[in-house]
Amino acid sequence: MQLPSDADSTGRNLGKEEIEILKKVIESGTLNCTKGTAVKEFEKRFAHKYGVIFCRTTTSGTASIHTAIAAINPEPGDEIITTPITDMGAITPIIYQTAIPVFADVDPETYNITAETIAPKITNRTKAIIVTHLFGNPCDMDPVMDLARQYNLPVIEDACQAYLAEYKGRLIGTIGDIGCFSLQQGKHMTTGEGGIVISKNGTYSRHMWLFVDKAWGYGDPKPDHYFLALNYRMTELQGAVAIAQLDKVDRVVENRINTAQMFTNLISDVPGVSPPKVTAHSKHVYWKYPLRIDDKIIEGGVDLFAAKLKEKGIFCAPRYIQKPAFMCEILRDRKTFGNSHFPFEGGSRKNDPPVVYDPSEYPGTFDALSHVLVLPWNEFYTEEHVGYIVDSIKETAKALRR
Repeated sequence: MQLPSDADSTGRNLGKEEIEILKKVIESGTLNCTKGTAVKEFEKRFAHKYGVIFCRTTTSGTASIHTAIAAINPEPGDEIITTPITDMGAITPIIYQTAIPVFADVDPETYNITAETIAPKITNRTKAIIVTHLFGNPCDMDPVMDLARQYNLPVIEDACQAYLAEYKGRLIGTIGDIGCFSLQQGKHMTTGEGGIVISKNGTYSRHMWLFVDKAWGYGDPKPDHYFLALNYRMTELQGAVAIAQLDKVDRVVENRINTAQMFTNLISDVPGVSPPKVTAHSKHVYWKYPLRIDDKIIEGGVDLFAAKLKEKGIFCAPRYIQKPAFMCEILRDRKTFGNSHFPFEGGSRKNDPPVVYDPSEYPGTFDALSHVLVLPWNEFYTEEHVGYIVDSIKETAKALRR
C-alpha cells in the first residue's frame, strides 16, 4: 500500500481555499508584508486563536527560535538550556545570539526534558530555558515553570511540532514566556517554509516585532534601526496560504489524534513494540508517531525493524536524529565563527568553567535514540492505512522476535 505523504499532495491539505486567497494577493500586486494585508490578517487571527496579545510571522521555524532568543537578549557567553534531541535549527540560533547551548537529559519514554533534568544544568550564566514538545507530546510544564520562576528564568516553548497540543487544558506555546512554531512542509500547518512567534509579554513582544524587520521602528515618531537584527519577514504569498491553513488546522489535528489513538489501541499488545508515553493531563497531537522498539525482544532492534517496514513502503526513521545534537561537529569541534570557537571560548568566558558535553550525563537521551522508530503520520491517514501499518508491524515483530 502507498501511504499518503506530507511531502506532496497525497498527505497535505492544500487546495482551492489557498488558491483563492493567493489569487487575491497576486492580483493586488503587493507581495511584501510591510505593505500588504495577508500576513497581518494571519497574525491577528493566530493571536486570537491562542489568546495572546502578540503574534509575528517569520521565514522559518529556525527564525522563530532565533527571534525568541534575541528577545531574551543574552550576553556573550551566557547559557541557554535545551534538549539534545531536536533539529539543529533549534540550536544554532542560540550560538548566533552569542550564547551557549547547554543540554538537559530527556525522559526516554516521553523524549522530553524535565524539571528534574534541567535543574542540575542551571548555573549563574543561565539566561533561559527552551522546552521542545517533541513529536507533539507536551513537556510536563508545571514543574518546569516552577523551576524557572525560582531562578527568574524565561521559558521559550518550541511548539514547532505541537500545534493545538494541550497541557492541563492550556494550549502549548502559551504557558512559557514565548511560543515558537514552524510552518515547514511537514508540520500540522504549512506554507512550505515559515514560522510564528507568540507572547503575552509586552517587552518581549516589542523586541520580537522589531527583530523580524531589522529592528526598524515602523510607525514610531522617529524610527531608527535600534539594535542588531535581521530580515525575517514572511511574504504575502506565505501569509495567504497561512490564512487558509489556519482554518483547517483543527480538523488536521483531530484527524491525526483519532488515527493515532486507533493505532495505539491496535498495537498495545505487540511484544517488543511500545507506543509513546503521553505526558499526564496532556493532549498529544502526533506530528509523527514514535514507537519504542525493545531490542531484548526484537532481533536487530530498531534498525532491522525499520528496514523491514521500509520494504513494505512505510518510510520510517530509526533513531530519529541518529545522535544527540552535542555529538554533531558544530558543537563537538566548536565550529562557529572563523577559528575563534566563540562563544565557547574567549574573554566572555574567562572566569567561567568550560561547557563540557559529557555523554555519561545523558543516559535517557541515548536510551531514547537507540530505541525510537519514528513513523510518518498525517491527516489523510484512514482506517485502512492504519490497519496496513498495524499488520506490517505485527508481521515484522513476529518475524524478528527472539
